[in-house]
Amino acid sequence: MISRLLLSNVVCWVFTIIFLILGIMNLIQVHPVPGIFYILFSGIFAPPLTTRLKYKTGWVIPFWMKIVIGLIVLWGTLAVGDLAEIYGL
Repeated sequence: MISRLLLSNVVCWVFTIIFLILGIMNLIQVHPVPGIFYILFSGIFAPPLTTRLKYKTGWVIPFWMKIVIGLIVLWGTLAVGDLAEIYGL
């Protein structure tokens, strides 16, 4: 059986990779500003950065909040973003 910690790490890594790819695509095809935003935003999901934030400040973003924010930003990106217009999504 998959533990909750393993499942949350896998989900966080998937979101990290998705937002890194979106950031690189925005840097290349759209504009550097949203590209840099997505690359920095992907850091919210990366488990090593989350662990470091918890170690340094004692504060961490709850898993459920990461998922909600990630899905909202992903929906906005794929629904009305410039990449959606370029690829006809």
